[in-house]
Amino acid sequence: MIGLGRMGANMAQRLMRGGHRVVGYDPSEAARKLLESKGAESAPTLELAVAKLKAPRTLWMMVPAGEITDGTISALQPLLAAGDTVIDGGNSNYRDTQRRARTLAQQRINYVDSGTSGGVWGLEEGYSLMIGGDAAVVETLRPLFTTLAPAADRGWGRVGEVGSGHYTKMIHNGIEYGLMQAYAEGFSILEHKREFDLDLHQIAEIWRYGSVVRSWLLDLTADALQKNPTLHGIAPYVADSGEGRWTVAEAIELGVPAVVITQSLLERLRSRDADSFSDKLLAAMRNQFGGHAIKKEP
Repeated sequence: MIGLGRMGANMAQRLMRGGHRVVGYDPSEAARKLLESKGAESAPTLELAVAKLKAPRTLWMMVPAGEITDGTISALQPLLAAGDTVIDGGNSNYRDTQRRARTLAQQRINYVDSGTSGGVWGLEEGYSLMIGGDAAVVETLRPLFTTLAPAADRGWGRVGEVGSGHYTKMIHNGIEYGLMQAYAEGFSILEHKREFDLDLHQIAEIWRYGSVVRSWLLDLTADALQKNPTLHGIAPYVADSGEGRWTVAEAIELGVPAVVITQSLLERLRSRDADSFSDKLLAAMRNQFGGHAIKKEP
């Protein structure tokens, strides 16, 4: 397992529970020691990690998309041989995945992309795995996937050739943006209706059972509202890690209207504009044509 952040370390633990031997590598000594405390082996370098594995080797990467993934693969290439397999379980752009697969194929190294969902809950609940790659190669890896998934016959599957796993995960995350935005807006309306003094956590709990809007995201929302009903101390700043942008770009390229996903992405971008020039200009325009008052900054 390459990359022992919280998700990578949890996946390593789940694999160990399933009887798999795991060797973990991370540049952080603290991360390696934490994995060792769970019963796994670790190595201080990629070279030593690869050396600990018997051929044909399977290396699962859980590292951030982009340059770090490319750098990790470049470091691995001279250490691997024909028949070895690299699995990218991160949120890479599917076009990058296709490019990397072509590069490794020149050395007859297999490349498999596994769009991975489950977050910090995956250790206990299992991970949803959307897998792209050669069918025969994926089949040889079945024991890994069935161990990580919620069940041997649920929550995982090969969806197509290399790149299709990350493509499917990209759309999955785009849908997630829309769902989260809808929940956030609905609860915001409830919070603003002061006339009824509504208990948002109570309402979330009611909706969790029998309602058509019940979901795991709602379960997590209920938990968050129980711990912090007023959301005190949380800044209204919502990050995005790229998949929403890629989904919107893909929708535009394919000519597919994706209004909700696009708007939810724009709302995330808007949340970061603490000093909105466009809002200031709107206020100035209203003043120009209608003489409307302008609220001054403190």
